[in-house]
Amino acid sequence: MKIAIAGSGALGSGFGFQMKKNGYEVTLLDYWDEHIAAVNKNGLTVTVNHQTERVNIPMMKPSEATDQFDLVFVFTKAMGLKQMLEDIGHTLSEDTIVVCLLNGLGHENTIEKYVPRENIIMGTTVWTASLNGPGQTTLYGDGPVEIQNIAPESKDKAEKVVAILNESHLNGHYSKDVQFTTWRKACVNGTMNALCALMDANINEIFSTSTHQSLLKGIVSEFAALAKVKGIHFDLEETLEYIYNVSRKLGSHYPSMHQDLSNKRPTEIDFLNGLVAEESRKVGLKAPYCQQITDLIHAKEDLLGVAR
Repeated sequence: MKIAIAGSGALGSGFGFQMKKNGYEVTLLDYWDEHIAAVNKNGLTVTVNHQTERVNIPMMKPSEATDQFDLVFVFTKAMGLKQMLEDIGHTLSEDTIVVCLLNGLGHENTIEKYVPRENIIMGTTVWTASLNGPGQTTLYGDGPVEIQNIAPESKDKAEKVVAILNESHLNGHYSKDVQFTTWRKACVNGTMNALCALMDANINEIFSTSTHQSLLKGIVSEFAALAKVKGIHFDLEETLEYIYNVSRKLGSHYPSMHQDLSNKRPTEIDFLNGLVAEESRKVGLKAPYCQQITDLIHAKEDLLGVAR
């Protein structure tokens, strides 16, 4: 089986490393020239929960891939999904399975323009990662990766992906309700990710502030209200407790949105809090927390000179 990691930054590199180490034929695809050169020259070095290993693995720009892939894991930033799918279109066949583990909401609508709906697997993960430099990444946590087919007849394809994840020690799970899982993960990103980016702080530091409880409740309430309109229900208190449990495991971590701003890259805020604010307006709901957070993140991008 030929597997591509489309978007081989911190998390994508970590997943590709785990699959390659466990015997799969993996190709890393990315746009960062220095990262590609380092991996092809010295191999990919990954530290997984404090254990460091190196593996030789091919890496190239998406347009340079010549193989047709059986399975593609997409790990781009949300705003880069369409461009990546355009650039790897020549490697996709009518049988290629695409697994989307992106932050944010609504990505299946983009993917189905490039592969049949029955080949789309949506999911979430709470693995965390950071890119230490070209050719070097850190992967930590214990997952899980929760996935589900969006076409009812394709459960066997999702279960096949779960098996690959588990063989690669990535803790795959078949989800019975990936929409719920996706919205709950969006709540994690819309709180921890956004607040850490705004405050230039790690998760522990945010959760030590006197105002974090009211901020979390306000943000999650807005996500929950919009989700309910879309037929997805999650309990406010249960979701808050889930966020606190994640924070206890990953407290010293600086989430990806913080990493983006630190490196003067655009954030995914428009696919998280920004999407909630915009979609809420369309259905007559108010989302002042999400709107203000979106505005503040964009203001910070502007101050840093980040092109969007």
